[in-house]
Amino acid sequence: MPKTGSSRGTAPDVPRKRVLVVGGGYVGMYTALRLQRKLKPELRGGRTEIVVVTPDPYMTYQPFLPEAAAGSISPRHVVVPLRSVLGRCRVVVGEVRSVDHAKRTATFTTPATEEQGTGGAEITYDELVLAPGSVSRTLPVPGLADYGIGFKTVEEAVGLRNHVIEQMDIASSTRDPAVRDAALTFVFVGGGYAGVEALGELQDMARYASRYYHNVTAEDMKWILVEASDRILPEVGQEMGRYTVSELRRRNIDVRLETRLESCEDRIAVLDDGSRFPTRTVVWTAGVKPHPVLAATDLPRDGRGRLRCTAQLVVDGAPHAWSAGDAAAVPDLTADEPGKECAPNAQHALRQARVLGDNIAASLRGEPLTDYEHKYAGSVASLGLHQGVAYVYGRKLKGYPAWFMHRVYHLSRVPTVNRKARVLSEWILSGLFKREIVSLGSLERPRAEFELAAGGPPPANPPTDPPHDPKGST
Repeated sequence: MPKTGSSRGTAPDVPRKRVLVVGGGYVGMYTALRLQRKLKPELRGGRTEIVVVTPDPYMTYQPFLPEAAAGSISPRHVVVPLRSVLGRCRVVVGEVRSVDHAKRTATFTTPATEEQGTGGAEITYDELVLAPGSVSRTLPVPGLADYGIGFKTVEEAVGLRNHVIEQMDIASSTRDPAVRDAALTFVFVGGGYAGVEALGELQDMARYASRYYHNVTAEDMKWILVEASDRILPEVGQEMGRYTVSELRRRNIDVRLETRLESCEDRIAVLDDGSRFPTRTVVWTAGVKPHPVLAATDLPRDGRGRLRCTAQLVVDGAPHAWSAGDAAAVPDLTADEPGKECAPNAQHALRQARVLGDNIAASLRGEPLTDYEHKYAGSVASLGLHQGVAYVYGRKLKGYPAWFMHRVYHLSRVPTVNRKARVLSEWILSGLFKREIVSLGSLERPRAEFELAAGGPPPANPPTDPPHDPKGST
């Protein structure tokens, strides 16, 4: 198994320190970006090396996924290419499978190792940043693995947009009322940011698209939000949460609180209140859990599977191992009650990454570390075009002002001036021209038509595909 050492230097008496960053999301990218700014002399002199191992060569700005699904932002502007912003880092596209911090080694695979069949490669390090993020938290709901659609990646956002438009096409072209009803019923499970914003944007997009169908109207569609707790969007407070429920219901969205999805087998969503909805669309956004790679390390974790960290973002009891974001349980020094931890959201992740980069640079230089301390400023959420809710610094906003604040805030946070300019230009153009409503499902299976032309068998359709549709999107 190939190995990569950590002690190579530009001269025999100048050992090179390697910082290994696992993950290229919020924490991974911003930490590496901070490090390459803080460690310019060391990187230029070859005394330090930063290696970023990530499954994707880009960082996804997840707050923009709902707008990408609705077509307000181009999918390529929701992602940030890592190699273009991390010019002084070595970016490796691969997945870390295990970490032995006692030996300062990590095992990872890349597309090349899988192609060659050589197994995992091993890399040694001096400082480790574990920031793999999180994955969807699923439950053993019958049929969920076969019919559920996630909403954590740009691919899922684009696929969901294509899927919704395809369902409208199916409903428009059939005379079977059962098929039509199932195609126009959309069930979203989870009342957090992802679920509410995705539902709001897609319902707004579908309502607009219906004007171009001669036999599908906005009133024909059923939109259902299922939430297990007694409120949605807890981050914006109870009052704004109640307003959101009333606003969604005003738009004919069926909000079911204190309700769970029991099954979605055979394209029938069964809720624990006895309701049954024939549907071709079940979107699962019911929370996240720590990345499985954390369980393949020798680092201490809490009861929820996250790494136990100090306020300095060092893994507790494991010097030279660092973490932040969704993967880390970080004490909240600004909380009124002792023992409270920082919420796993983008606001904390972005700020923790800055402190994390500064502390790693200070550790390499033998300087004192600083604590992460940030008072939660509040939250903003979009409910579709010109609709939103916000709770910022104790002030409550709703409707257009909250929606405008949502856009301003996230435009200020999306990385690079390049991305800011592109997103802003798309928003301006979308205000001047009509929406573009089109499904490009064939992009997800570009070889399907050629395979048919070449005489090969059509690819097998997943359960959610329309029958005999080799170019279907899902």
